[in-house]
Amino acid sequence: MRDLLELKVSLTLLFLPAKQISMSSSFEKYQKRRLISSYFSVVISISLVLFLLGLLGLLVLNTKKVADHFKEKIALTIYLKDTAKEVEIKQMEKSLALAEYTKSTTYISKDEAAEEHSKDIGENFMDFLGYNPLQNSIDVYLKADFVDQVKIDEITTSITKKDFVDEVAYDKPLISLLNDNIKKISFWVLLISGIFTFIAVLLINSSIRLSVYSKRFIIKTMQMVGATKRFIRKPFVWKSVRLGMIGAIVALIGVGVVLYYLDKAFPELALLSDKILLIGLFGGVFGIGILITWISTFFATQRFLNLRTDELYY
Repeated sequence: MRDLLELKVSLTLLFLPAKQISMSSSFEKYQKRRLISSYFSVVISISLVLFLLGLLGLLVLNTKKVADHFKEKIALTIYLKDTAKEVEIKQMEKSLALAEYTKSTTYISKDEAAEEHSKDIGENFMDFLGYNPLQNSIDVYLKADFVDQVKIDEITTSITKKDFVDEVAYDKPLISLLNDNIKKISFWVLLISGIFTFIAVLLINSSIRLSVYSKRFIIKTMQMVGATKRFIRKPFVWKSVRLGMIGAIVALIGVGVVLYYLDKAFPELALLSDKILLIGLFGGVFGIGILITWISTFFATQRFLNLRTDELYY
């Protein structure tokens, strides 16, 4: 009987540690999965917010470029008299091409204009008239900075002083409408950018606070055994900063892909041409990701460090 009891005790001592080790191992695996899941959700939330913030920054930085693109599509048409000599026309083309306000020029002869007009209306109007009433002309595409009512009037006045120039025409209502709309759009883009940046900070801050909240008992336990606030806070801050860096890199990859396809779709905008602007944008998004995570983690850990133990349950 005694031998049987001793055997039973021995078996109990033999298997009890193994069971405890197995349970401890399973719990550690469960905690590790939860931790990875928590980190993954933080990285995803940071990357999504920074991705949208990056796209908005791209829009803000390229608002002027897009506006300039549309401005430079407006043509100033110079109609020439039939008495204008070829030498005078050539000289005028050269002077216009060298002018500071000129983006490009296109000479359109009266025959080319008649052919184009016939295509537009679907029939040859010269068959009815018996002659070509159109005039030779030069289309002048201005640089964006000169697409302004006052500046265009000054340019028009200087051009019409030439004897062989009959008229200078441009779409005044379109220019006024375009400038007004660009001002309105720029204002709203800046306003929305400010609001969205504030929302982005709140979202990232909430994600970080939830991550730290799940470890509030660990923070308080470390504090109870004598660890200083700085010692407790440091690993949490650096972990969040690393997560912010990963999230920023993921976001920038997404912004880069969108930027690449936009440049392919609209090559005339030359979105990839200004390297300094792009480096500033990418560096800004990366810096915002690090800064927000650092500040959010600092204040979140500080909050739980200042709480009493009984307040951790609320």
